[in-house]
Amino acid sequence: MDRLEIGLVGVAVMFLAILLRVPIAVAMGLTSFGGIWLMMGQMPAIGIAKAIPYEMIGDWNLSAVPMFLLMGYLASGAGLTKGLFNAARVFLNRVPGGLAIASVASSALFSSASGSSVATAAAFSRIAIPEMLKAGYAPSLATGSVAAAGTLGSLIPPSVLLIIYGLMMNVSIATLFLAAVVPGILSGVVFAAMIALRCMVNPELAPKLSEHTNWREKLALIRETWPLPLLIAGVLGGIFSGIFTATEAGAVGAFLAGLIALSRGSLTIEMMRRALIDTAVSTAAIFIIVVSAALFARFIALSSLPVWVTAQFAGLDTIWVIVLICLLYLVLGCFLESISIILLTVPVLAPLLTDLDINLIWFGVLAVKLLETGLITPPVGMNVYVIKSSLGNAVSLGTIFAGVSWFILADLVTITLLVAFPTITLWLPGLTG
Repeated sequence: MDRLEIGLVGVAVMFLAILLRVPIAVAMGLTSFGGIWLMMGQMPAIGIAKAIPYEMIGDWNLSAVPMFLLMGYLASGAGLTKGLFNAARVFLNRVPGGLAIASVASSALFSSASGSSVATAAAFSRIAIPEMLKAGYAPSLATGSVAAAGTLGSLIPPSVLLIIYGLMMNVSIATLFLAAVVPGILSGVVFAAMIALRCMVNPELAPKLSEHTNWREKLALIRETWPLPLLIAGVLGGIFSGIFTATEAGAVGAFLAGLIALSRGSLTIEMMRRALIDTAVSTAAIFIIVVSAALFARFIALSSLPVWVTAQFAGLDTIWVIVLICLLYLVLGCFLESISIILLTVPVLAPLLTDLDINLIWFGVLAVKLLETGLITPPVGMNVYVIKSSLGNAVSLGTIFAGVSWFILADLVTITLLVAFPTITLWLPGLTG
């Protein structure tokens, strides 16, 4: 077999292993090592397998991942997210579907600190869904809004997915963060608009709330929730103003989260220990996949598969290439988790994107938005299963998937807007030159 044939067979074997439930990191690593061995021999394969882990883990930029994870765990463990849903509910209670829209708004703010869609969905499945069900909301709307709102954690900065994409494509992480702000807000607005319109057409989905709150109580809720917006503003403001880099921002954010928790008397030894353990476990899981993906990228490059893929798309208009890539991401999102998809596809697509002169910042934001949709798309729909496990038998899996179907349609609207109008993504980075 020539190198291209080895590359094609290797990719097919890897996906077969994944379908057989072999851990993705193992499937990527072993397939890549075996493929390089066939192409170059035993010693070169061993040499590459020895060098790549140090090259990847030793990359200073990758230190942003554990730091942002630590920031999120500290913020959550110290109760900095407490009261977010209540505050959003009070200010949105007169809007049709106010509780569901409050879930979207508070999830967006929470995800800015956690950077994790699954963590956001898990947190609000315990906070928001019981409140909505108690208020008489349709179970499909209550669960669907929280599952979909949780996906905002993948896009709204700081985002672990954007960090990994930036490292893989060698583009500025700070610029990616800046570019993701408007699409992230747009996603939340489209969700909220869809909820409001549905509830106006069918008021039985979300009965109107009768509670009234005076301004003194509203100010008390604002005082309870101020630490999280302050933390997010400090981190993102520092990045965008150039005070510190996106890599340094993770450490600054973790420090600020700890400092705020200390000032509020919620920083305990046990909470800190739990946050550090959770950070270490999550970081190890991500880094194992990253190292395997780096080996996979080397295997793909040696096989000349990217050149072959680029040749297959020759003659197609750029817009059709984008549509095909979008379909690929949506299909993969039905079966694989987000980090794995980014790491699997970027090595193959990078030469094609460069050859077509596609803006890599714009594509990175679009790719993450597509991966967000995969988090609620059957049959996997990670966020859906997180909510199902949290609620037990209170709501059926079919009801949750029925609820998120409306949000998948809303996501498709947002994706269409991002493709049709790249300025939505590139406008804010363009202001900073």
